[in-house]
Amino acid sequence: MALKIRLKRTGKKRQGSFRIVVVDGEAKRDGRSLEEIGHYFPHAEPAEINVDRDSALSWLSKGAQPTPAARRLLAKLGVMQAWHEQRHSRQPQQDAG
Repeated sequence: MALKIRLKRTGKKRQGSFRIVVVDGEAKRDGRSLEEIGHYFPHAEPAEINVDRDSALSWLSKGAQPTPAARRLLAKLGVMQAWHEQRHSRQPQQDAG
């Protein structure tokens, strides 16, 4: 099962808002989600983006792949940078001695 972090549209015509959700990769755009990790209101001034950082990092570490739109939003909030640092942080080396 391929996991995706993507946007799920809600709201009225021309006044869409989005939930940032984790879904099975083959699920429909507005289908069932595994977890809602945030929301995005593009029509607010300035645009409102809220994400549960710990939950997003947890799903990324489990292999969830963000879509391009979700990746941009997560990068704006610094989640992608934190995940990159978490993945590539140096592990303490054990003494061979």
